[in-house]
Amino acid sequence: MFIRVFIFGAVLLLANVSHSQNATVAPSASPSLEQRVADLEAYVNNGARGSDSANAKTASNISGSGPGHNGWMMTASALVLFMTLPGLALFYGGLVRQKNVLSVLAQCLGIAGLVAILWWAVGYSLVFSRGSPFIGGLKFAFLRGVDARPNGDYSFWVSQNIFAMYQMMFAIITPALIIGAVAERIRFIAVLVFVGVWMFVVYFPLAHMVWGIDGWMNGVWNPRAKVTAIDFAGGTVVHMSSGWSALVLCALLGPRLGFRKEIMAPHSMVLCMVGAGMLWVGWYGFNAGSALGADAIAANAFMTTTLATAVASFTWAMLEYGLRGKASVLGFCSGAVAGLVVITPACGYVDPTGAVLIGVAAGVVPFFACTKLKSWFHYDDALDTFGVHAVGGTLGAFLTGLLATARVNPNLSADASTQNGLARIVGRLLWLEQLKAIALTILLATVATVIVGVIVKTFIGLRIAPETERQGLDINEHGEEGYIVSG
Repeated sequence: MFIRVFIFGAVLLLANVSHSQNATVAPSASPSLEQRVADLEAYVNNGARGSDSANAKTASNISGSGPGHNGWMMTASALVLFMTLPGLALFYGGLVRQKNVLSVLAQCLGIAGLVAILWWAVGYSLVFSRGSPFIGGLKFAFLRGVDARPNGDYSFWVSQNIFAMYQMMFAIITPALIIGAVAERIRFIAVLVFVGVWMFVVYFPLAHMVWGIDGWMNGVWNPRAKVTAIDFAGGTVVHMSSGWSALVLCALLGPRLGFRKEIMAPHSMVLCMVGAGMLWVGWYGFNAGSALGADAIAANAFMTTTLATAVASFTWAMLEYGLRGKASVLGFCSGAVAGLVVITPACGYVDPTGAVLIGVAAGVVPFFACTKLKSWFHYDDALDTFGVHAVGGTLGAFLTGLLATARVNPNLSADASTQNGLARIVGRLLWLEQLKAIALTILLATVATVIVGVIVKTFIGLRIAPETERQGLDINEHGEEGYIVSG
């Protein structure tokens, strides 16, 4: 009897709080006690209320967002932004030469501001409003109607304005990753123009195809998906798109002056390690936050992210030790980032053993991509964006198809995945669908980047003058120096 009274009181309290935040919502009929308890259970389980169904006759007294899930998603949003500012900025900044450290920081800051403006104007709408299988519509242009009410297409308990800000942080870091391949020789204005166009021709369409509710490759949630692939947190959308685009752009730009002739060692491994640590911490928002709630799937993503990253960092450094006799800080940092990249598409779909296997693969395959491919093909991927993000993201997308299991994520056997056939191939032939998504992502990223890159190169120029490159971008492009030593 006491337990029933306690549950009834909790339901009334939560209903009153929600009603005060959503005073404009008037239930069509008063819900029964059973319905109220069911709504509370739905909140705890991060599922749909009874009133969320299309034929519901009774509105819920808990009609707004859930405070616990909302609180976690605000935290996750801040963590993902923390990955770029200052995490990626410091990681990349430490890896370049001293005369170019501020250029990397400025590029990260510039991209953050530019992408936020585009996201507000049309980006969010083109990705997450309903439209075609390839691009969304303009329903949410200028974030019109994006308020504290949840968007049931993506989450029943997270405010849509928080969801929009969370996804904006992904949109910010994706093009910021590209600058690692072209560091120390690209013009600042060229970065902004390239990113502004690239978002429309690569990121917005790809993100909609993979994550949009009616997206062409959204195997988990679109019952009419033509490619029933899965990507939990951005293996294709973020890492493959940026990594493969980075390879094309660095080829268009050409190598740095003195490449393969001069030593171009990182100027500060301390900054590099601090940045890598920030990326690792922030990545919990990236991966566990992609569950869109503080639930069991988020907990699994948190665990698998930790295991894969630690194993990859250790594996990379031990490979260095075995092959070169020394385990470097750069090796530990590179391995950690590679592990984070490879586990990204799989973190919400694999079990702990799968995460460890992914960690080992992430420590081995990108290691050889970074240490051997560049020397074989002589491309100047300055900070190994291609070796880590393109190779790692592609590897992660494929391994997701081999190791995903519905035991840790019941969404792989839910209604939409049953209708489009995904549920039947998980654990068997899902890797074939992943290969389709991989091929389409590579095709879109590379072809579009060639076109955009050539246009920018033709009309405003991609590369700084040779004398500017010798002196450094900081003083010439930004009028500042990263370090001023007096006395």
